[in-house]
Amino acid sequence: MAGTQYDALVIGGGHQGLIHAAYLAKGGLRPLVLEQRSFVGGAAITEPLHPGFSFTTFSYGLSLLRNEVIQELELVKFGYQPLFMPTSFTPMDNGDYLYLSDDHDLNIKEISRHSVRDADAYDRFQHDFSRVKQLVKPIFDRRPPNFWSDRADDRDEITWLLGHLGSADKKVIHDAVRLITGSTADFLDDYFESEILKGALAGSGIIGTKVGPMSPGSGLVMLYMGMGEHDGDMGGWSFHKGGNGGLTQVIARAAQAVGVEIRYDSVVDQVLVENGRAVGVVLRDGVELRAGTVVSSLDPRHTFLDLVDPRELPTDLVDDVRRFRFQGTASKVNFALDDLPRYPALGDRTDIYRGFVSVSPSIEYLERAFDAAKYGWYSEKPYLDACFQSVIDPDMAPPGKHVLSCFTMYTPYELRGSDWDTERENLGDTVQRRLDEIFPGFSDLVLHREVVTPLDIERTTGLSEGNIYAGEFLLPQMWAFRPAPGYTDYRTPIEGYYQCGSGTHPGGCVIGSPARFASQAVLADRAER
Repeated sequence: MAGTQYDALVIGGGHQGLIHAAYLAKGGLRPLVLEQRSFVGGAAITEPLHPGFSFTTFSYGLSLLRNEVIQELELVKFGYQPLFMPTSFTPMDNGDYLYLSDDHDLNIKEISRHSVRDADAYDRFQHDFSRVKQLVKPIFDRRPPNFWSDRADDRDEITWLLGHLGSADKKVIHDAVRLITGSTADFLDDYFESEILKGALAGSGIIGTKVGPMSPGSGLVMLYMGMGEHDGDMGGWSFHKGGNGGLTQVIARAAQAVGVEIRYDSVVDQVLVENGRAVGVVLRDGVELRAGTVVSSLDPRHTFLDLVDPRELPTDLVDDVRRFRFQGTASKVNFALDDLPRYPALGDRTDIYRGFVSVSPSIEYLERAFDAAKYGWYSEKPYLDACFQSVIDPDMAPPGKHVLSCFTMYTPYELRGSDWDTERENLGDTVQRRLDEIFPGFSDLVLHREVVTPLDIERTTGLSEGNIYAGEFLLPQMWAFRPAPGYTDYRTPIEGYYQCGSGTHPGGCVIGSPARFASQAVLADRAER
């Protein structure tokens, strides 16, 4: 048994655990991060899976990391380097395409090729959507109130919320409600008629979630994804130098610079609880570590049902966590390529690869892809949110070679009549066949292929059912209900035990907010002792 050497033990060395530990250290504590693997990063890692090529195995895009985290932890000083992704290329099955960039005038001209009416409506859509994002942003960037609490800070939050909403324009409130409760398809239909434009925009409403663009809830996902920004451009996306593994190495350096210690190959089996208080952890190798504060960056299932005895928790919390939906539906198919593919209609142009390539030619295409998942199978015509990462960061591949990352939907965690160990390469073949249809001769360029299913995500990162957000983005699981009503202040019913993972508000992606908010709760409680 190890004596008390640390003020806090943080379970998990993903970006949330590292950020949380850094804030604790800046607050005067001595934290130890316990990471199960031999390197940090969680689902935000970059690996050399083929000689000379670097792959962002799981997450890859960067947008939602909050500016407060970047500034307060001085990440720029430790190598923070986001590379802007200015374009979106959406191919069509008839050989046409939609190509959008950061040039507004060219975007209007491009949309006009498909619909003059849509070109006229585009600025109105952007204006209305932006107003909703501006309304939601302050709520997104504050911890949610506990409506069942008598704490003064919770009452203050409720008062602030009522004042904030009460001062908003009624159309903005109505649009926000429509997005949060409704479908992406319905919202986009109010503005546009061309299927290609609606398909290109609707992809952000289904990322990583078991909903189709026509499903209630997809509007909420589109709104969430719109909350990110790059260099003040709200909704802009970037790719970190070296991938998200490069980012988590930056965060690790920043954390270590303020005194955070990291212990690798340390799997936590149990949180030690004595007389209703967390006092330490037990590692899989039997080692006990003690500290006055224990923080889990894992998802709610692990935090409440695996690491502690559920009998230590209130029945309502246990029941809510058992009902908490994960339902991973996203996979990654990564390729090492001998060269860039050609899109027939554009010849040798490569500027189309400076951002996302979205295989989402229409709302109907996306909805049909979802149909397969509803009945326990993966899509034969999948939605692909692809990125030629080596075009953005040439160091990801040898000179003249390239890396293509394909975020693939829909691939349900539970397959009907089969399993992912059996179907893994069949999924890879499905994605590769679709890319051959879009980019003739694509397969001739493939040097290496890696397929990462929801099961692989779960096995490698520990994310339950391979859900990339540590829990579905569904209205009953967001804001003041994430992970459960009455337990959204990053504390748990066990004294000294906290949660800082993406299963808390505001949610997943590389964001950092849960870690930051949880540190405020920890430091406030310690100050009251």
